[in-house]
Amino acid sequence: MVKKIDPAMLKKMFIGAAAGLESQKELINELNVFPVPDGDTGTNMSMTIMSAVAEVNKLSDNPTMEELAKAISSGSLRGARGNSGVILSQLLRGFTKVIREVDKIDVQIMANAFQKAVETAYKAVMKPKEGTILTVAKGGADKAAELVGVTDDLKDFGEKVIKYMDDVLDYTPELLPVLKEAGVVDSGGRGLMEVMKGAYAVMCGKKVELKTETKAAKPAAEPKKGGVSTENISTSDIKFGYCTEFIILLGNRGFSELDETEFKAYLESIGDSIVCVADDDVVKVHVHTNDPGLAIQKALTFGQLTRMKIDNMREEHNEKLELEAAKAAGTETAAEAAPAPVKDKGPRKEVGFIAVSIGEGINEIFRGLGVDYLIEGGQTMNPSTEDMLNAIDEVNADTIFIFPNNKNIILAADQAKSMTEDKKIIVIPSKTVPQGIAAVINYVAGKSAEDNEAAMCEAMSIVKTGQVTYAVRDTHIDGLDIKNGDYMGLDDHSIKSTGPDMAAVTVDLIDSMIDDDSELISIYYGQDSSEEAAQAIADSISEKHKMIDVEVHPGDQPVYYFIISVE
Repeated sequence: MVKKIDPAMLKKMFIGAAAGLESQKELINELNVFPVPDGDTGTNMSMTIMSAVAEVNKLSDNPTMEELAKAISSGSLRGARGNSGVILSQLLRGFTKVIREVDKIDVQIMANAFQKAVETAYKAVMKPKEGTILTVAKGGADKAAELVGVTDDLKDFGEKVIKYMDDVLDYTPELLPVLKEAGVVDSGGRGLMEVMKGAYAVMCGKKVELKTETKAAKPAAEPKKGGVSTENISTSDIKFGYCTEFIILLGNRGFSELDETEFKAYLESIGDSIVCVADDDVVKVHVHTNDPGLAIQKALTFGQLTRMKIDNMREEHNEKLELEAAKAAGTETAAEAAPAPVKDKGPRKEVGFIAVSIGEGINEIFRGLGVDYLIEGGQTMNPSTEDMLNAIDEVNADTIFIFPNNKNIILAADQAKSMTEDKKIIVIPSKTVPQGIAAVINYVAGKSAEDNEAAMCEAMSIVKTGQVTYAVRDTHIDGLDIKNGDYMGLDDHSIKSTGPDMAAVTVDLIDSMIDDDSELISIYYGQDSSEEAAQAIADSISEKHKMIDVEVHPGDQPVYYFIISVE
């Protein structure tokens, strides 16, 4: 019998939960409804929880409940990847909101925490869909509430909750017809069950070891600058010469909203490009100023400082001009031969752009359209919330438009938006690369952010996207019998064509996407295809549809032989 769980036990249980999920992630990936080679629910959920484990492992063997709650919440929120990972992070966030207020957890507290977890996760999803991880979580919370007053044994409680959640998971195909047709249960719900069972096993005495790297997350790609030149900027145009960054360790002092308002006002009085973001027991600070000492002295009144960095922006600008001139002349300078200095983000501008991209060809298109920062990712590797936050930090702009270009990345972008206070973030909900390209093209300088957002969303809505890949298993879906290894053509909603001939499948897919309003077709060929193959398909389409322009572009994307845009 277990009547109460202390922080030391909960820490072990959380690591057990992560181990359970990690051990089954490939099986969860295989539950993807469409038999495409990018089923990544298990991977996304595992990477999300492992990010939290990395934070938990930094704690002592006997942390306080508040310390443990902060580590789980912060680590999972920043490491969240994909829709399933973001929802898992929100479940953990809601759970920790309750437990951080207590020293030990009993049945009543556990039931309250489950309920708060579900409420938080449902609020985070704009249009919650039943038959998913949310339904399984809600089933657990409902059962937990029933058991309050019935039992005070957390082993008995956990066994009954898990049994009911398993039953709910088995019922998900009845709530989502697409699951029933594919013959699978919801993959996110299955992932949640591995979390629950892993934690429960440890509570019942199982010993688990799980090692993780605790190094800080880094951007998925180096910033790619496009459409911005600094060659005509004089050092005299740099009003504040020192880029100053540091983190304040608050200790027990805290950092109230009044503290934050007053500190930001002080920083604005001595500089610009202000970043001041509080996250639990730390405050991240960035300011351009002519007297870094003033910022540091003020910050010391709140706590200790760490990760201090001061860069002379005028000096770096001169070095950059010298390097550009030397490159133009074909010579090498001393600055070029030396280790590269920390990159300056340049002067603050009104608007910046971040896009998720796959493949060097598509990267070049986004750069040419003026996108400031590219995050490498897509179906096979969804960027995390931390990747989004790093990108936002790199783009020195008042307003930043983010183009996720994948439906499974939109929630992570929204989560990064909610965690950003010093910049206005607008997430354009592009679900595909062609939608993202169309949206960026329709940005008009001089218009308000709101008008541009509306125009970009409208432009996106008229773009149809097709993708050609191969099947990783036999299945029957969308009325089609699909064999392992067959080529498949997918549009925005379903599988439209399948068979052993890639060109025929692609042509059939494009034919199904064309209507009377279609004017332009763009074919982006991937790493495992060729320009010749794409051109042959383009010629075939042009012959059938003589009034439609057909273009071929190198995309270099993995997994998908072709990405097609029909406008």
